[in-house]
Amino acid sequence: MAFKDQLRRSGVRWRMRRAVKLFVFQFIFLYQTEAQFRYSIPEESKKGSLVGNVAQDLGLDLKRLRSGRARIVTGESIQYTELKTDKGTLVVKERIDREQLCGDVTPCSFTFEILLENPMELHPVTIEVLDVNDNSPTFQNRHLDFEISESAALGSRFVLESADDADVGENDLQNYILTPNDNFVLKQHVNPDGSKYAEMVLQKPLDREEQPRLSLKLLAVDGGNPQRSGTVDIDVNILDANDNTPVFNQTVYKAAVIENAPKGTYVITVNASDKDSGPYGQVTYSFSKSKAGIAELFNIDEATGRIYVTNEIDFEKDRKIEFRVEAKDQGGLTDSSKIEIEIIDVNDNAPVITVMSFTSPVSEDSPVGTTIGIINVKDIDSGENGQIRCTIEGKGPFKIKSNVRNYYALTTDAALDRENLSQCNITVIASDAGSPPLSSRKTFHLKVSDVNDNAPIFPRTIYDAFIVENNSPGVSVLSVNAKDLDENQNARVSYILEGCEISGSPVSEYVSVNAESGVVRAVRSFDYEQIKELVFIVKAQDGGSPPLSSNVTVKIMIQDQNDNPPQVLYPVQTGGSLVAEMVPRSADVGYLVTKVVAVDVDSGQNAWLSYKLQKTTDRALFEVGLQNGEIRTIRQVTDKDAVKQRLTVIVEDNGQPSRSATVILNVAVADSFPEVLSEFTDFPHDKEYNDNLTFYLVLALAVVSFLFITCLVVIISVKIYRWRQSRILYHSNLPVIPYYPPRYSDTLGTGTLQHVYNYEVCRTTDSRKSDCKFGTAGSQNVLIMDPSSTGTMQRMQNEKSILDEPDSPLEVS
Repeated sequence: MAFKDQLRRSGVRWRMRRAVKLFVFQFIFLYQTEAQFRYSIPEESKKGSLVGNVAQDLGLDLKRLRSGRARIVTGESIQYTELKTDKGTLVVKERIDREQLCGDVTPCSFTFEILLENPMELHPVTIEVLDVNDNSPTFQNRHLDFEISESAALGSRFVLESADDADVGENDLQNYILTPNDNFVLKQHVNPDGSKYAEMVLQKPLDREEQPRLSLKLLAVDGGNPQRSGTVDIDVNILDANDNTPVFNQTVYKAAVIENAPKGTYVITVNASDKDSGPYGQVTYSFSKSKAGIAELFNIDEATGRIYVTNEIDFEKDRKIEFRVEAKDQGGLTDSSKIEIEIIDVNDNAPVITVMSFTSPVSEDSPVGTTIGIINVKDIDSGENGQIRCTIEGKGPFKIKSNVRNYYALTTDAALDRENLSQCNITVIASDAGSPPLSSRKTFHLKVSDVNDNAPIFPRTIYDAFIVENNSPGVSVLSVNAKDLDENQNARVSYILEGCEISGSPVSEYVSVNAESGVVRAVRSFDYEQIKELVFIVKAQDGGSPPLSSNVTVKIMIQDQNDNPPQVLYPVQTGGSLVAEMVPRSADVGYLVTKVVAVDVDSGQNAWLSYKLQKTTDRALFEVGLQNGEIRTIRQVTDKDAVKQRLTVIVEDNGQPSRSATVILNVAVADSFPEVLSEFTDFPHDKEYNDNLTFYLVLALAVVSFLFITCLVVIISVKIYRWRQSRILYHSNLPVIPYYPPRYSDTLGTGTLQHVYNYEVCRTTDSRKSDCKFGTAGSQNVLIMDPSSTGTMQRMQNEKSILDEPDSPLEVS
């Protein structure tokens, strides 16, 4: 009962002390939290429990939290809290066990940062986990055995096993209570690290004969509410006398060992001496029961006191290890000494890279300095082993910089160009300053998105093409093609025919261009004689916004076809009076009878004309020049030659296939007009000719009289008359060119007259009723023959004088 009363009184005192301390702690802590953005929560709080109002405490509005993509960033694998951006509050996300999180460390807290983007802000937040009394003090062993000589001196100390309580503060181990007895009292001690241990102190000599064995209980009590406790049984065996205890030569032993030291590494040697002799002077060494877990890391040789490493030591868990070593003689007397082992850090942890954010793709027109990623790099080593340097592997338009502790921003260092760099791998290397240094790397795959910054490009500045005239409408002439270095819609090229005029008509009436393929097609059939080439512009435009474009000149040359036969200018073939060339019988060899004049509106070799004598009355008398069309005598004219000679000349061009025209000439071989008339009396249409001639004479006299009356009307009438004559002849179906300027000559030298020959052609509105007058510039006699006439030479001279009116003839040279 006395033991229970003592326990109850002790518990009441501890609870009162705990209440006072808790009040002071909360007051101080709340004051600090208000100034440092710290929050506190009890461990084992339910999920969803409120931690604090972050938006209010940090002075941020909820809109900023959402626009900045506010989030919690931490290097730990478990995130205990969660940020509610819609309310701006922190709540518990995962179960928090303070003992698992911090162990013996107090106060227990964990930190994280609240990261906001655009602009980047980093707000550190510390959450302190308050301990609750959820763990009882426990002893490593359920039973403790002591062997104590009955001669043990009063005041002898026997260290008891310490109890471990995972709680901290007031909830930690506060007191030891020993079962009341006559021989031993309990004395408690506090280590420099704050841990408590107890010793049994002999206050009354032992008498083995009276009581050879004592059974005690040691109670460990914490300060929680409700209070928790743990017990261990203590058996004391009383031995015979041993009046000297072992004594260590040092009260504190200090040593250092490198972390990750291999098993068996020597640490330090402890030494204790006993003045007794024999079995009572033999000392053995062992680890004290005051701290558990030491035997897992170290081993002590009980005979020599040498301490060795038995397991891997981690500097990041324990930077300094303290424990006690006991020296015990065979009589059961003991002494203890403190061992302090400092752990030396080695560079055994590489930096850890955590990606906070990464943006891909990035537009190629992003400004220099655009942030594309944020990373967090941590190294749990210390000193130089924990100093980090981040670099980017290789060369590229990127750089990495740090504005906040342990946080690095990956930014662009130059303008991006998708056409040169559409995607790339960015490798970030984080290395520490240890020796040798350790490093880790993280590769980011970045894509660069396209903007419309490239216009379509034609491979040529001008396109040339040829097309034969008389083509079929819709035929493909050529294809233009432009390339755009952009992609997708920005590289989709459309082809547009730029508006212009060709010969007064829109270019769209001649050609068209396919908007997708760039194929240029002829809209209609071309005529080389009307148009010889087409020059226009095609625009290539991409599908960007705004669109970009470029132009190219297209030149289409029309190629000639032999689609026009030669046209005979002279002699004119009519259905009226017949034209005859007169050759005197005294003509020598090579006498120029006449010249056939023809032209071909085609060009090139299609207009090269050749003349052949196809049919003649006497083939041995005349010949025609192959190139110039001159008809000459090839022998001396004799009296036996017939007066009436009929020649058929064919004019051919050089086209494939060739085209031709035929002209018929009447040649009179005579020295006088009566002889010619007698031979041509069988020509038809004489009566018709006389009637028409009389009509035209009367009409000519009337016109002349009218011209003398009104001079102005005469001038206008003449102009109109000449214009009407030219238009009628132009639209005539006859193969005759109505008018050529004087001294006409073909530049190609084919099918032309020499400049020394002049011809006057008199025509009416009806070409079949035309008369011709030919000059004698080339010493040629030109006759107008009427075979059916019985008149005299005087009548013919009169008719000739009428036909020689100044305004009548049309001269062709």
